[in-house]
Amino acid sequence: MALKGLDIFKLTPKTNCKECGNPTCMAFAMKVAQGAVPIEKCPHMSEEAKAKLSEATAPPMKTITVGAGEAEHKLGGETVLFRHDKTFVSKTMYGVWVCEGCFDAKIDAIKAVDYERIGERMYVEMLNCKFTGDVAKYVELVKKADAAARTVILDCDDAAAAEAALEAISASKLILNGANASNYAEMSALATKYGVVLGVSGANLDELHDTVAALENAGNKNLIIDVTGADIKETFANAVEVRRAALKNQDRTFGYPSIVNLHNIAEGDTAMQTALASVFTLKYGSIIVMDGMSYAQALPLYGLRQNVFTDPQKPMKVEPGIYPLNGADENSVCVTTVDFALTYFTVNGELERSGVPLNLLISDAGGYSVLTAWAAGKFSAGSITKFIKEFDIENKIKSRTLIIPGKVAVLKGELEQNLPGWTIVVAPNEATGLVPFMKDYK
Repeated sequence: MALKGLDIFKLTPKTNCKECGNPTCMAFAMKVAQGAVPIEKCPHMSEEAKAKLSEATAPPMKTITVGAGEAEHKLGGETVLFRHDKTFVSKTMYGVWVCEGCFDAKIDAIKAVDYERIGERMYVEMLNCKFTGDVAKYVELVKKADAAARTVILDCDDAAAAEAALEAISASKLILNGANASNYAEMSALATKYGVVLGVSGANLDELHDTVAALENAGNKNLIIDVTGADIKETFANAVEVRRAALKNQDRTFGYPSIVNLHNIAEGDTAMQTALASVFTLKYGSIIVMDGMSYAQALPLYGLRQNVFTDPQKPMKVEPGIYPLNGADENSVCVTTVDFALTYFTVNGELERSGVPLNLLISDAGGYSVLTAWAAGKFSAGSITKFIKEFDIENKIKSRTLIIPGKVAVLKGELEQNLPGWTIVVAPNEATGLVPFMKDYK
C-alpha cells in the first residue's frame, strides 16, 4: 500500500531546510504522499530512504515507454479509476491491424489521417503486425511498418518468427505481444535480449495473473497486458477488472498498461469498432488496435481522447506572444484574443483563411474563453494594455490598429484611453465571421 504523509515524514532528514521548495519537511512529506512533488526534490534524503519511498509511492500502474524518437510514447502511470477524481495520465494510443497481404492497401489510408487539433498531432501511432505463418514475409512486413515511423507491435506468439522480426528492426523500441502461459519464458528471453516491451495474454484472468507473476519473478517488469477476450463482454470485463485490481486493490501484478485488439472481437465491423474504441478509450485501453482508421472514425475518437486526457485542473492554453500570420510584418494590423487553446486555434484558422497579413497578439488570460476571461478580469483593457507594454509591441510593430473580439466590445473606449494613438476596431462576435470581416477591412 502507498505510504501516508506521516510515514514519509519519518524518513525525511527533518531539517526544515526549505531547499525542496516547501516550508517544512512535514509539508514536503504531505505533498509527496499526494503525488504533487517527487521524492527527488529533497536533496538531503538518504539513498536508502529514497529507494524505499520510490517503491512505496510509485503509481500502482507502472509507466512503460514504447517506441523511439518521434514514435516514442508513454503508457500507464495511472493513479485513479475516474478522471474526475484527479486526472488520467497517459493517453490511449490507436493502432491499425496489418498483415502481409493487406499492408500496402492500408498504409496510404493510415498516412492520410494526420492532422492537428488544438496543438496536438492526431494520427495513427501504432501498427499491429500480425504473423500469419510465413517468417520471410513477416520480416518484410515489420520492416515496412517500421519505415512508416510508427511504433510497431509484433502480434506473434511464434518465437522463431518473433526473433527474426526483432533482428530486422532491433533499433526500434517495439512491443512483442506474444507471451502466454505456454511460452512466456522463451518470449521473455527474447524481449529482454532485444530490450523491448513484452505483451502478455491469458485464457482467463487467473491464467493471465499467474503468467504476469511468473514473468515478474523472473525479473521482467517491462510488460503490457493484452486484455482482449473471446468476445466484447469478456474484453470489457477484463479491462475493467485489471485496472480495478491495480488501482483500487493495489495489486501491482496487474499494474501495467493494457492492449485491446478490436480486430479479434469485431473483425470487419467498422461502426462497431469505432463505438468500441470510444468505450475502451474511457475504460481502460492503453492501446486500442482497429482494422483501420478513416477521418470519419478519427474525428470523434481523437476529439474524445483529447478531452478525456486533458487535465481538468489545468486549462489548455498557448504561450503569450506575437504570432504573425499570412506573411505579416511590422506594418500589419494587430488582432488580439485570449490564450485558451480552443479559442486560439479556432481564431487562428479563420484568420489564416482570410489571407490578410496580421499580427495576432495573445496575452495571458488564464486559459479561459473570451467571456469567461473578461468576467474574471483576466482579459480587460488593463491586461491588454499591460501586455502591449511588457512585450514592447509599439517598438516592434508600427501599425496602431488593434482589432478586439466582438464579445468584449465594451473594452473599446477604455482601450482608446489607455492606448493613445491607437485605433480600436471591434470584430464580429463569432470566429466564423472573421474571414469576410478581415477581407472587407483590408
